[in-house]
Amino acid sequence: MEQIRAPWRIEYIEHTLKAEKGGCFLCQKPNEDNDESNLILYRGESNFIILNSFPYNPGHLMAAPYRHVGRLEDLTDAESKEHFALIKRSIKVLTEVIKPAGFNIGMNLGKVAGAGVDDHIHTHIVPRWQGDTNFMPVVSNTKVLSEALTATYNKLKDSMRSVL
Repeated sequence: MEQIRAPWRIEYIEHTLKAEKGGCFLCQKPNEDNDESNLILYRGESNFIILNSFPYNPGHLMAAPYRHVGRLEDLTDAESKEHFALIKRSIKVLTEVIKPAGFNIGMNLGKVAGAGVDDHIHTHIVPRWQGDTNFMPVVSNTKVLSEALTATYNKLKDSMRSVL
């Protein structure tokens, strides 16, 4: 049997274990004063946009409220309205800057639904291109990403601030 090694996956595993022990990165990162190293692209009044550190594809963003809330129905009307506006902003910027052919937009509500962080809601915005799914995830459970996170962040950060 041939083995394909993916040593960068240990970061995700360690991150997941740390989160399970009581640290919510969606609360911690916006409270720090280093948006670039935390990959925060945009700050609204009650929500923010962050580049996913463990993306499905280059440009995989997440919109999340600052407030630690685990149920969609517990968002205020203002939080809900801004959250959706940031999803629209993300789609507009990603379309202009990295030109995907489509998007997957979604939330995983609850552990059984696949939520890695089930007590702080967030929406995934995943750019898609024709042929971005190939044999690697199917055969070897490995995703090939064509761009470094810092390169994606730098492409998106200025456009994210200028979009209305």
